[in-house]
Amino acid sequence: MIETPDSLRDCLAPAKLNLFLHITGRRPDGYHDLQTVFQLLDWGDTLHFTRRDDGRVTRATEVEGVPAEHDLTVRAAQLLKAHTGTREGVEIDIEKRLPMGAGLGGGSSDAATTLLALNRLWKLHLPRAELQALALKLGADVPFFVFGKNAFAEGVGEALEAVQLPPRHFLVVTPQVHVPTAAIFSEKSLTRDTKACTIAVFLAQQATQNGWPDSFGQNDMQAVVAGKYAEVAQVLRWFDDIAPARMTGSGASVFAAFGSRSEAESAHARLLTEHPGWRSAVTPSLDTHPLFTFAA
Repeated sequence: MIETPDSLRDCLAPAKLNLFLHITGRRPDGYHDLQTVFQLLDWGDTLHFTRRDDGRVTRATEVEGVPAEHDLTVRAAQLLKAHTGTREGVEIDIEKRLPMGAGLGGGSSDAATTLLALNRLWKLHLPRAELQALALKLGADVPFFVFGKNAFAEGVGEALEAVQLPPRHFLVVTPQVHVPTAAIFSEKSLTRDTKACTIAVFLAQQATQNGWPDSFGQNDMQAVVAGKYAEVAQVLRWFDDIAPARMTGSGASVFAAFGSRSEAESAHARLLTEHPGWRSAVTPSLDTHPLFTFAA
């Protein structure tokens, strides 16, 4: 990251994985109670912020399929302005790397990075808890990225407790399909009664099973998504001969964990040979958000 008095450049908005995702119930308001562990990745979109003196919030780059007024970065900046009454403005430049509708949290991470970056650039000095409360207004995953550490999450994903996870490298594969989250949550066949677990049970399992993604629980959405989208099922089948794999979020991305970069890159090389059309990346895990220190 490059910081000047009037700009913050090269700000990483990290992707996330759900190491497991359990749906433990459905609320009267239609929302679902979840349990998951969020894993940050050292890979994501890159955002640049330039302070404006005229108080306007603008987006400098086009994002395919996302008008500026619907962009979560623009909405996050406008929410922060309204909350604090600041007269500052900002121009936001986004380099998109994460595919949309992939379960990697791209839009949510962009929004959280915007809140953290403008807390610094606009000299607002808001505490992290206050930023997390604002973040929840933008989406269920946004508070996690403001929280900024790998976390055991409950509720709709906003009740967070930091967890220590082993360093790993992940191969993340995203087929050419967009999975709408709301539609999957509405599926009648979706399991909504997984027994709730505790963070202590998860951490004990991690310690004994070396933390591979299939060593604890499951993603309750995976079977539904794989049944509706043959492309996701195909990626999961490909991993059968490579390493234990799991879908993240509501899909469509599938990931496997490896103990070293060389192991992950070896699997990646095979993937590129056998399925050159699949979007993929090898990425190390990340312990904290790069802008973590921008809130107390």
